[in-house]
Amino acid sequence: MINKKIGFIGAGNMAYSLIGGLTSTGVAGENIWVSDPNAEQTAQLAKQFKLNIAQNNSELVKAVDVVVLAVKPQQLSAVCQEISEHAQAPLFISIAAGVLCQDIERWLGSQSGKELALVRCMPNTPALVQSGATALFANAQVSDEQRILAESILRAVGLTLWLEQEEDMHAVTALSGSGPAYIFLVIEALEKAGVQLGLDEKIAHFLALQTAFGASKMALESEDSAEVLRTKVTSPGGTTERAIGILQDGQLEALFLKALQGAQTRSRELAEMLGSEDN
Repeated sequence: MINKKIGFIGAGNMAYSLIGGLTSTGVAGENIWVSDPNAEQTAQLAKQFKLNIAQNNSELVKAVDVVVLAVKPQQLSAVCQEISEHAQAPLFISIAAGVLCQDIERWLGSQSGKELALVRCMPNTPALVQSGATALFANAQVSDEQRILAESILRAVGLTLWLEQEEDMHAVTALSGSGPAYIFLVIEALEKAGVQLGLDEKIAHFLALQTAFGASKMALESEDSAEVLRTKVTSPGGTTERAIGILQDGQLEALFLKALQGAQTRSRELAEMLGSEDN
């Protein structure tokens, strides 16, 4: 069980998800702090989880062992520079998409000689239902104990894995960060096709959702690769083989590769843009 004091700067959906996941695993609300300009949001969190509300970001940083930077990427520069004078917390965790460690370190005051332990991570939106996939990257100042702590916090909302190179975060953003939208698009396409084949909208909706859920659950729980699982359900000369053949003739795999390459390129562009915005 995590017995550190954890502070969240930002009280949006991802912070709500992480706090909910942490408290469900036994972290006491009295060990959690939150700071956000939206008093209504912080009050709701305090009421639901019995946590502490900090009057401002600097107060929060001085009270906790771990600071989770849960603000929008465009706000991160200003927030970090605001708390840089008080950036004494042993560990910082950023869940702001696209912002590089070197920029966060600079904004927090590393140029003045501070050595800041920082973990950057990329959770995805299924974290809101404790089914997220999160990749983490630690800078050189993060100890083994802090890596375990960061992983424990993010594991409260789903699966976690570590990256050895921060550059890989762009590919992670393209695959799992943006990935839920691709899956939603596939579900949407299945629903529409089902309706065009004559099914009632509600029936098509239910069948598409449950099929996507069931296939994902099978893949997670099986030792077989997705390719092997696909082969197992594709009988020679059957209906599935006919459909798969049409998708492959349409170069589906190449189209997905092109889409992810586009997302990866955009991730690099945004990182460069955000890093230059020293507000």
